[in-house]
Amino acid sequence: MTQPQQAGPDQLAFQQYRTLLFSVAYRILGTAADAEDLVQDAWFKWSAADRSQVADPKSYLTRIVSNLAMERLRSTRHQRETYVGPWLPEPILTGPDTADGAALADSVSMALLVVLETLSPLERAVFVLKEVFAFSYAEIADAVDRSETAVRQAAHRARGHVQARRPRFTADRASQRDITERFFAAATGGDINTLMELLSPDVTLWTDGGGKVRQALKPVIGLETVARWFAALGTTTYQGIEPGQMRGELTWINGGPGMVFHGPDRVIATMTFDFGPDGRISTIHNVANPDKLHAVADGTRHELT
Repeated sequence: MTQPQQAGPDQLAFQQYRTLLFSVAYRILGTAADAEDLVQDAWFKWSAADRSQVADPKSYLTRIVSNLAMERLRSTRHQRETYVGPWLPEPILTGPDTADGAALADSVSMALLVVLETLSPLERAVFVLKEVFAFSYAEIADAVDRSETAVRQAAHRARGHVQARRPRFTADRASQRDITERFFAAATGGDINTLMELLSPDVTLWTDGGGKVRQALKPVIGLETVARWFAALGTTTYQGIEPGQMRGELTWINGGPGMVFHGPDRVIATMTFDFGPDGRISTIHNVANPDKLHAVADGTRHELT
């Protein structure tokens, strides 16, 4: 971000809320690159504003980012509707601290971001500001330029939609990490029996190649089918890379344990997991579109609120 070397009061005020602004933008958009762009746009607007007229910098900046995010969602709607195969959010690296807070981790999980994709731009912004950041309806109405009544209605619709599509289970974070480690060992070792122990009977695998790399264009469903898919990882050439040239690592992605796969010179895929009430893996999100791997490839761990 282009900013003065000597931090003045205006920059200090902006930096105080920078993490919040990225956190809001990323959840509304589901793309880290666009979220960073919006934070920079917010900086430019903040720099040009008459700040003597700004009573509450937090509300002012949140309003800028929320409206920019809704505009971006509307402008990219056609692109997402015509996307090749499933559209998954852009994964980001997070730290163990994010995973330690169950509510924070869930609010940035791939599973929730996928559900938010089915909301309208207004519903998505209202849900994020209300359910994640606990803004009041009056504050949200000001942020999104709608009446408080309209905001309450949008919040009600969004909450019902998310609850219907995103059942939440109390998850033990240590157990999730353990299951992910066992899955990683079984997949890279071709151990189909262990894979079948770790996967739910109706497990679903979503793969996003965006038409850039070869991936399943529809969800892969069912215990045996998904287990066999992953058991073949260690013996299958992928994106022209031989199995012996691939390297996988366990890390923290979107608030939970995940996997990053590397080729000799690039990141080739990420994998994140959702867990069912029995503790087994119920959903796998596999992102392989190279356009969505920049945030992971650069190694930056994002702080979130």
